[in-house]
Amino acid sequence: MHVVLAAGGTAGHIFPAINTAIAIQELDPRVRITILGTHRGLDRELVPPTGFDLTLVGSAPFPRKINSQAFTFPYQLLRAVMETRHFLKREKVTCVVGFGGYASAPAYLAARSLGICVIVHEANSTPGMANRLGAKLTRNIALNHPGVLPSGKTIGMPISRQIRQLNRGASRESAREHFNLPTQGPVLLVFGGSQGAVSLNQAVADSVPELISQGISILHAVGPHNVINPEFENPRISGIGLGVYRPIPFIDRMDLAYSAADLSINRAGAMTVAEVAAIGIPSIFVPLPIGNGEQEKNAEPLVKSGAALLCPPNLLTPEWIVSHVAPLARDPSALGQMTERTQQAGASDAARDLAQWALACDGD
Repeated sequence: MHVVLAAGGTAGHIFPAINTAIAIQELDPRVRITILGTHRGLDRELVPPTGFDLTLVGSAPFPRKINSQAFTFPYQLLRAVMETRHFLKREKVTCVVGFGGYASAPAYLAARSLGICVIVHEANSTPGMANRLGAKLTRNIALNHPGVLPSGKTIGMPISRQIRQLNRGASRESAREHFNLPTQGPVLLVFGGSQGAVSLNQAVADSVPELISQGISILHAVGPHNVINPEFENPRISGIGLGVYRPIPFIDRMDLAYSAADLSINRAGAMTVAEVAAIGIPSIFVPLPIGNGEQEKNAEPLVKSGAALLCPPNLLTPEWIVSHVAPLARDPSALGQMTERTQQAGASDAARDLAQWALACDGD
């Protein structure tokens, strides 16, 4: 059996594919697994370290307005479908699971033309164009949020076992030691997705002196291509009774980052929201203001339950951080109540459920 997991593009598409691949491998080590990506995204950075096979094909992003891309789109899509079809046929693929990234639409169409079983997983509360297309080609539709696509089955988000089974309290001390953070005092975790977030970075950076003076330490993933202000790397800005600032390009051990922190400021991508819900860390969501507003909708259940706060991007200023985030970070009682209200989505094992679905899939 040969299962292809079509992702491509952002970490939010690639990591669910990787987590599902691991689950398939655990269920049946004999199954061949390929992750299908494109040249446009993070596939070449994130997949090879896992050891899974990676195949890159052409992509055809759906145009959102009438421009030059709209006129070339049909040709690009046809070329990507034919390239993907050739790969699926040559490699005798038996099932394609798509996660809505750049590689998904060509994979859905190519697999359908060959009679290969197709499974669509939609992570967001508002489906993207690729998965809207995929949902018209198969009855095998898995959802993170109920009711997002017709006839879909809600299984949750394929997060890693490492995150799903994380005990933040038990690993708190070793996690802080890993990032060279103080063992005592509140720690604020800041991350804006796999590439960072420039506006979020700037607001946090401008609030660093005040946060540190209040004894709050900050672990800040700024993004691999973003510049870190050298001033904040200077140890002289920390001292007895003060917090410390730890800016790093990318966090490759999110389990330790979550364990080290008392509170987080982050975007509201589907994977981030699912992980926050699974481990119960109080969070402040700053949704990315693009697309169909799906990030704000992703965060809505946790915000409504009181497990998280929502800050519109235009309101995230150094003043807002100092006046809202600092008092919360220093209030263990309020943080404890937010944790208790978190929806424990980690109780389900969506990666394993999706893996079993793929192994049993024999048609549309």
